[in-house]
This record gives sequence, C-alpha cells and structure tokens, in this order.
Amino acid sequence: MMIEVLNESGEVPSPVPEAELADLGRHVLEQLRVNARADLTITLVDESTMANLHQRWMDLPGPTDVMSFPMDELRPGRTGADPDSGPAGMLGDVVLCPGVAQTQAQQAGHAVGDEILLLTTHGILHLLGFDHAEPADEREMFDLQRTLLLTFLAQRGRATTAADGDVAGRP
Repeated sequence: MMIEVLNESGEVPSPVPEAELADLGRHVLEQLRVNARADLTITLVDESTMANLHQRWMDLPGPTDVMSFPMDELRPGRTGADPDSGPAGMLGDVVLCPGVAQTQAQQAGHAVGDEILLLTTHGILHLLGFDHAEPADEREMFDLQRTLLLTFLAQRGRATTAADGDVAGRP
C-alpha cells in the first residue's frame, strides 16, 4: 500500500505529521479490507488553492475543508474475505485545507490536528463510495468514520473529541 502525503499548504510543520496521516490512511484502508496494492494521495493545500478547486469541481465559492477525487473506484472488501482478492489500483486523492480545518476546530472546541484526522478519514470514505446525501447513508458513514478514527487513536493511546463531532462544510 503506497500512501503519499504532500504538504503544499505552506504550513511547516503541518498540524498533523505526514507520517501520522499516512498511518491513518493505512489504518482506514486495512480496516475496510482494501487491497494492499491500492495507492492513496493525501495533499494539504492553502485556502486559495482549495477555493480554486472548490469552484472548479463543485461550482461553489470559497475554500472548503476536504475534497475527494476518486480514481479507480475501489470499494471496501467483504468481511472475512482476503483483502488482496479485491482490485488494486489508484484509490484517488484527498485534498485537505488546514486553514479551514483550524477554523472548524476552534468552533468545535478541539485541536486542529484532531480535525485534520477526522477530515482525512471522511475524505477516504468518500473515495470508497460512501456518501451522506441521505439520512441513512449519513448515519452509516458518520458511524463508520467515528469508529475508524477512534480505533486509530486508541491504538496510539490517544483520544479526541473530534470523532464525536459532526463534519461541517459538506457540499
């Protein structure tokens, strides 16, 4: 599994270390039994870049917190199945905006790093075909998002309040 993390946000160091974002991506993909030969890119960008992407791809003004750009339409594997039995390929790109995440974290009362981890999980789920347009789909996606983030943090001996919160700014 290759997970590339690019910090193009201009924030050095990043609010979340690149290695932790890669570890989170690996955790989510392993838990959802995605083929180990799947590739993922996570990119942090500044607000201007995110606003341009948001306008271009969603026809919405201003920056948003996270956008997902699926490539090979990979999906989670079946429980009990060999994860390598599913297709390999390029899962896609998750693009995050730490500036927007910082504003949301302040409003929610938790750390910006926790918000970025939450948004990363959210973005990966979108790449895997999850959505929150309908109430039942939203419950499924947000419950899974919470579980994935909490299990990741528990393995690291950490906790977060971000996993209990809603993800703001969804188009």
